[in-house]
Amino acid sequence: MAAAKTWSWDLQGQRGQQRDVRVELSEHCLLFVCLAPDLQPPHPAYVPMAQKLEGSLLKTYKQDDNPNKMFLAYKVCMTSKGRPWVSSVVRKTRMQIAQDPSLNYEYTPVMGMKSFVQASLNLLFGKNSQVIVENRAGGVQTVGDSGAFQLGAQFLKSWCQSSQIVYIVSSQKEPHGLIFQDMGFTVYEHTFWDSAHLCLDPNMLLDVVKHAPHGCVFVIGSMGNCQLTPSQWTQLMTLMKSKEIFPFFDIPYQGLSTGDLEEDARFLHYFVSQGFEFFCSQSLSKNFGIYDEGVGTLVVVTLDNQLLLRVLSQLMNFARALWLNPPTTGARIITSVLCNPAMQGEWRQSLEGVVENVMMTKEKVKEKLRLLGTPGSWDHITEQKGSHSYLGLNSQQVEYLISEKHIYIPKNGRINFTCINSYNIDYITSSINEAVCFTKDSER
Repeated sequence: MAAAKTWSWDLQGQRGQQRDVRVELSEHCLLFVCLAPDLQPPHPAYVPMAQKLEGSLLKTYKQDDNPNKMFLAYKVCMTSKGRPWVSSVVRKTRMQIAQDPSLNYEYTPVMGMKSFVQASLNLLFGKNSQVIVENRAGGVQTVGDSGAFQLGAQFLKSWCQSSQIVYIVSSQKEPHGLIFQDMGFTVYEHTFWDSAHLCLDPNMLLDVVKHAPHGCVFVIGSMGNCQLTPSQWTQLMTLMKSKEIFPFFDIPYQGLSTGDLEEDARFLHYFVSQGFEFFCSQSLSKNFGIYDEGVGTLVVVTLDNQLLLRVLSQLMNFARALWLNPPTTGARIITSVLCNPAMQGEWRQSLEGVVENVMMTKEKVKEKLRLLGTPGSWDHITEQKGSHSYLGLNSQQVEYLISEKHIYIPKNGRINFTCINSYNIDYITSSINEAVCFTKDSER
């Protein structure tokens, strides 16, 4: 056997050390890489600290020993007593399931509970909707709030390789971008909250679509809050159709935006009627108050049943690799409620009650700020839908609330209004007034 040819380089190693690397190529074209003895393989000691993504605000709040501290950024709906909200019908259903001796605790199918998926689809589109009747809508039970995005992104990466650009457009910065970035997508993030005019501006959404490339993916959240006129809807549909943009919707709390389950998902019917195919992440944890269960559905809408079956078959393979068998407790609770007319009626009433309390709280906050003589208009508070809305404060005012008043809110000023109750509303509104007046004085 002929002697191997050898090439050598000096490479800059870890911590500035020189490393000798030799590559040898034999006559049989076998490649050998010989490392100097002191070049060690990757070791956990060299793993850097990850960048803080979220949770640091809550950590700072917990470390604060001020007796007046408040946290207004919880993701879940809260009761007047400061506890996570749970629908009363959910509590009863959970007890019934726990005491049911007939339940089979075998592993669930990879696609999830069939009855749960069908009940979820009926909730989203309506039992007698065109897309349900024609068998063009299907779904896969997912795990956690981000499970549907993880599953959908896997599919798009494998089967839509021409669509490797993703736009994420919502009323706030969403965590989904990390999922798509980790899979190699090029991600652009936009918000249609206009901080200058203190409103959700649908023109921002239209502008992003106008400048987006052909064949990209659009992940759209808070679509129901972006109130488009009929002409804007027509313009949006025309643009997305002409550019063959694939929509991926996010519906994280159907019924908690307006109190009307059908109204909160009505925009989907526009896309169905215009012949769009799309994915939709449907989370059912928040609107049932079972946050610890993390249950949802990746909804798929296609133009015909045969394509739907092919897509679902591929999604099943990805789900098998991701989590294999989804948990059943949350799915059983939701299915029991949705499939029982009396229980579903009670659940709907509980959603209406939450939304009414949120609207009342917003009205009280706005009125108290008016009576305090707080500079500026505060109409934007009541013009926004849902439990989470923008206060319209700038970064300096937010920092003042945190450092001086021990009221913890995100940098963008978007708070959870269910955290405000009769016990803390006066302190919160007077603190907002103080923060606004202080920063106004400092600008002079």
